[in-house]
Amino acid sequence: MRTLALALSAALLTLAAPAAPGPAPALSAPVAAEPGIPRLTDDRGRVLTLRGWNVEDKTNRGDAALSAITEKHFRDMRARGFNFARLLVFWDDLEPVRGRYSERYLRRIERILDWAERYDVHVLIDAHQDVFGPAFGHRGIPGWATRTDGLSFTPHPDDWFAEYFEPAVQRAFTHLYEDEDLRRAQVRMWQVLAGRYAHHPAVLGYDLINEPMGELRAGEDLPAAARRIERDHLTPLYNRLADAVRSVDRDNWLFVEPTPIVGEGVPTGLGRIEDPKVVYAPHFYNTAMEAGADYDPSAGWIEAYEAAVTAYPKEYRVPVVVGEWGPLNNSLPNMGRFYREALASLNRYSSGWAGYVWCYGGGYCAVDATGAWRTNKEQTAAPYAEAVAGRVVEQGPSRLTYVAGRGGVTELSLPSAAAGWRVTLEGRARLVPSPPGRVAVRAVPGGRVTVTVTRRDG
Repeated sequence: MRTLALALSAALLTLAAPAAPGPAPALSAPVAAEPGIPRLTDDRGRVLTLRGWNVEDKTNRGDAALSAITEKHFRDMRARGFNFARLLVFWDDLEPVRGRYSERYLRRIERILDWAERYDVHVLIDAHQDVFGPAFGHRGIPGWATRTDGLSFTPHPDDWFAEYFEPAVQRAFTHLYEDEDLRRAQVRMWQVLAGRYAHHPAVLGYDLINEPMGELRAGEDLPAAARRIERDHLTPLYNRLADAVRSVDRDNWLFVEPTPIVGEGVPTGLGRIEDPKVVYAPHFYNTAMEAGADYDPSAGWIEAYEAAVTAYPKEYRVPVVVGEWGPLNNSLPNMGRFYREALASLNRYSSGWAGYVWCYGGGYCAVDATGAWRTNKEQTAAPYAEAVAGRVVEQGPSRLTYVAGRGGVTELSLPSAAAGWRVTLEGRARLVPSPPGRVAVRAVPGGRVTVTVTRRDG
């Protein structure tokens, strides 16, 4: 999706609604879990683990918008064990003319959500922007909501992320954050989206804005600028949008992102978002690898990133779901090690992740045109506990131990394996019928249960 590496390098050089629905269930806070970061939960209080991919159509607009996303995307993801999709939607398609919302676009989103429900895939609706929007040749914030004060913009066709550091783009973000009429427009946009899909069974939550950026001040270095933008602009933005969503949807999770500078191992400056169902949703991209370099284990990037992104959720007691990750060139010599170490890191502190991107071809695509895994990306498909009805004691790649709660079924995902899987239970529990590729366990409340999964040929 992105060339963050080249862009950040260039930047561093440059720096020298509908009416509210009826009564809904009360909000519930997430359950606690080690290492001091809460876990995501579903509407039954089960501890969730999300494994999935971004799903997008950045090419088609207007009447053809979202047409590149098909039922096959969800069928294929679910068949390989994935239960999560981050769906990219664009404000410029939803509201191409101020105050006029596209019913066609809303219906197409709903059709996609229906496919996701059919295959039991949780969906995060992501209000996506790249380089602000169509005023700069990309997607996101509509042209009518783009104000530049006549500042300059020079395209960077070989390094599009560098366009975030163009004066006109930076000023457009400032107006979005500060102009009262644009604030109201963004609030109304989210009331339309959340009001429409609040009760759709596939919807898990809303990613309020993708990879937000802002305006740098003279003499300000990039980490300092990022922390200031997150503190002074993004924190109030997210609180405004949280209020907007809660006026129409009392249940679903709100996902909030820092600036992409977190990828440099910079802790966020975000403050508290005043809502009990907030998820911290950073992205996981490495500067050097985005520029085409191989993974360098000695550089310590994964360790620095993990230290940076876990500070905020520990302080504010919110779950973590990484919204995008995965290198463009995944077949270099050290990339097998990168996937192993990256997955181990992500699984230590997050409730889940969405790789970038589920498509059929080259580049960032998860699979090729035949549906075969692209090099090293098969490592993303592994057994995991999708939903645990109880308190998790220990959770690893092949073993889950939990203390069963009252009611509910614990569900595990087992991606396809040629020889199949062997599942063993310890404790007062039994297997119950479940769809193909999954295991369901019902246990006596209060009892300690251990589920172990191994390959039959292992």
